[in-house]
Amino acid sequence: MKKQGFVVLLVGFLISLTLNGWAQKEEYVKENYLRYKDFVYKDYIKTATLFPKDYPIGFPIMGLGKREILSLSFDDMEGGVKDYSYTVVHCNADWQPSDLNDMEYIDGFNSDEIVNYEFSFNTLIDYTNYQLELPNENMKFTKSGNYLLKVYLSDSEELVLTKRFLIQEGGVSIDAVVQRATAVSKSRSHQEIDFVINHPGSNIRNPRSEVQVTVMQNGRWDNSISDLEPLFIKEKKLIYDYQNEIVFSGGKEFREVDLRTTRYQAENIQNIESDLDRYYMKVIPDKERDGRIYDYDAEANGQFIIENFHEDDPHIECDYIRTTFTLQQLFPERTGNFYLFGALSDWQLKEEFKMRYDEKLSAYQCTVDLKQGYYNYSYAFVEDGSEIANLERIEGGWFETENNYQILVYYRPFGDRYDRLVGYELFNSVK
Repeated sequence: MKKQGFVVLLVGFLISLTLNGWAQKEEYVKENYLRYKDFVYKDYIKTATLFPKDYPIGFPIMGLGKREILSLSFDDMEGGVKDYSYTVVHCNADWQPSDLNDMEYIDGFNSDEIVNYEFSFNTLIDYTNYQLELPNENMKFTKSGNYLLKVYLSDSEELVLTKRFLIQEGGVSIDAVVQRATAVSKSRSHQEIDFVINHPGSNIRNPRSEVQVTVMQNGRWDNSISDLEPLFIKEKKLIYDYQNEIVFSGGKEFREVDLRTTRYQAENIQNIESDLDRYYMKVIPDKERDGRIYDYDAEANGQFIIENFHEDDPHIECDYIRTTFTLQQLFPERTGNFYLFGALSDWQLKEEFKMRYDEKLSAYQCTVDLKQGYYNYSYAFVEDGSEIANLERIEGGWFETENNYQILVYYRPFGDRYDRLVGYELFNSVK
């Protein structure tokens, strides 16, 4: 009996250790994933953007050794001056840190201070805007691939924000087409991506193990498709011509709202109010669009541009506006929640962008502080227990919809210690 009791205790102890280990591993994976994606860690940091210089709706990528610049901008709503520093981490195709040490991919200092800042001017809301350009005199990059920019408080090394960017070296070309999805069940609502990778100058010996490919829609990482292998391998060509494999919902053209002026009601603005502290705007209430016919509308594919019609410097002369979005629904949804979604939310399901149901209005509402500019947005539905943003639930899906697509080709020959980004292609579904 004593032996049996000991065995029971031992088994229980081992099970406890295993469960605890699983829990720790799950927490580690969650923490690690969070730290290697676009994320803002401080509530007082707003409008953190990273894009090609002078192209605010561009994808954050530049050529290795090219005279191309990425511009970082963010606002500290607490005002004053803080000492911010930054560093970068080289990552593999799966956005986990590569085996390279910083001296192998950085020419210059591995960290530096952000010295360019300005105070907001002629705005009701005070803030301090910080700016940084990459590469710069103190930090240049010597390897292609995925990079994570980390901004932190200099004195405490507390993370403030992280931003992904990419450097490509070239070496392959990509021929891509967008067509109606092959599968009958998706042919009216989805778009299929077929492409060929041409590598005349690259001696790729084992494409299925040496090449990794990621396909993105409108610069979104949350629904990107990766871990793709070529369907056919020919001399100097890798062919990705699957049926129902590389498929995205076409969605609808993004909704849009214009916050670039406080002097009159611009596009889709219902009313404007102000007091001594701030401006308030209400967007014209939105309705469900699923089931409606497709209607083309020129927009920015979910992006936004910071701008003020009446001022010159968008970094410091754009005010913050408390903006209310309304989605009409006769009854509250019992199986999930709605979120305001797009580049304005970093393509993430953030709590501040979660819609709340108002029974008096028979509608969902969300109020957020947005810096003046032109914004695209949509409404995402998220089922209970899920973390997947479903845009079709409210917006619907049409194969005719205009979308941008990006293909990233990574190459790691046998013996290399990191994933090189050797190919990048940006193309449009209707152009």
